[in-house]
Amino acid sequence: MIIDRHSGPAQQSRAMAVQARTLEIYSKMGVIDKALELGARGTGANMWANGQWTARIPIGDIGKSMSPYPYVLMLGQDDNERILGEKLLDYGVEVQWNTEMVALKQHPGHVEATLRQPDGTTRTITATWVAGCDGSRSPVREMSGITFPGAPYEHVFFVADTETTGPMKQGELNVYLWQDGFHLFFPMRGKDRWRVIGILPKELRHRDDLTFEELVPAIRQEAGTNLVFKECSWMSTYRIHHRAANRFRDRRCFLLGDAAHVHSPMGAQGMNTGLQDAYNLAWKLALVVKGRADAALLDTYEQERIPVAQRLLRTTDRAFQLVVSDNWLAGLFRTRIIAKVAARAMTIERVRKVAFRTISQIGIRYRQSPLSQTLAGLPESAPRAGDRFPWLQLRLRVNGPVEDLFQALDDTRFNLLVIGQPAPAAAAPDFDGLLRVHAISDNAANANELARVGISGPAFYLLRPDGHVGLAGTRLDVEAVSRYLSESHLRTGERALLATLSRRAA
Repeated sequence: MIIDRHSGPAQQSRAMAVQARTLEIYSKMGVIDKALELGARGTGANMWANGQWTARIPIGDIGKSMSPYPYVLMLGQDDNERILGEKLLDYGVEVQWNTEMVALKQHPGHVEATLRQPDGTTRTITATWVAGCDGSRSPVREMSGITFPGAPYEHVFFVADTETTGPMKQGELNVYLWQDGFHLFFPMRGKDRWRVIGILPKELRHRDDLTFEELVPAIRQEAGTNLVFKECSWMSTYRIHHRAANRFRDRRCFLLGDAAHVHSPMGAQGMNTGLQDAYNLAWKLALVVKGRADAALLDTYEQERIPVAQRLLRTTDRAFQLVVSDNWLAGLFRTRIIAKVAARAMTIERVRKVAFRTISQIGIRYRQSPLSQTLAGLPESAPRAGDRFPWLQLRLRVNGPVEDLFQALDDTRFNLLVIGQPAPAAAAPDFDGLLRVHAISDNAANANELARVGISGPAFYLLRPDGHVGLAGTRLDVEAVSRYLSESHLRTGERALLATLSRRAA
């Protein structure tokens, strides 16, 4: 059951950028075509200062060879929500709108939740697990007694959907940097349609009744007088906090997205990080619900995602402070130096790769997770346990065509890649359907592609359903794979059968 206290899907949104890792997930979910159809590929970021164009930072295909989606996709959170909502219908699930959780009580084996329904009446339901994807003021978090330390920034943001003409470079992000802040112009579908996001000038920050027309002179003062705003269909102001919950789980309740962490919009990471939270928890929760894993597997959700959130808060906060600092030296750096330095740096391939790996979220890794084991002998250059396994194009069958490895992976099971050595015998266990084996053909084309990401000579990689490496080693050892699954709380063989029978009996 999915409930939402709002009346329906969002009509507007603040988030605009969908990163490559999210697009990879969309591909596995079967919604990538719709996302690409509605969105626009970001090809460049144009930097402006004091009303003058200063530099263009190319971002189109900067992740070439690193992801099947080597760019950022401009697609509003409202469109993302509708795409995912439509996909739910394929599973016979509809969001129950105008429905709010007003009470929550946890028991050893279940949770009781009291819901206020659209007609104002209440009812109590029983659930095994609760996922709180309910925003920065999360009732799930508050009712679970989880603290949310942090503080708001002093700045007030605005977001507006406009019809605008001016010097902006069409079809690309335009960033206007000024002494005390910035304005972002995101291209939208339609002629001269721009979503404008920025910081309110100090003299306007305490206005609750501010209109876009009153804001226009301040935008023109910083971004140029030749801007013409023909229409504003929607505007909102809001404050940004930097906070992270001290726990992402309380017994049978989990926190995801803004309920677990909020931060500045620097780097367009917020919406994407929430989706990453969900993808991390989903496969674990699915296995537990199906009786294929012990509930202890769910402990790894916060063990893996809390460090990601904390690191994100640190980096976005530092970048935000630089961009909005009132210090005159920071203002000089922001308006005179940063654009040229960034444009020059992005001409260097190594810098482009590091930038893409960071911004796109393909660089997120869980090397310290209890689910990550790298065996001895693996070269230092090779992917390690905890890493997102790199995107490769390989001949997966002898004399077969070159295929996208990611498309061949099954995200409902573990995937075992066997490289440079014979595949397991047909009699080798598949751990009751929990595992799918991919033997990588030994040929020159495959060898070159593997060498590109640091993989050579005999190796095996056990990939989790979310595509991150769980176990990595050289010579395949089926016993090591079996031991890993057992230590990771997975149920195979007789344990899985007993759990299934027990669940059915219940």
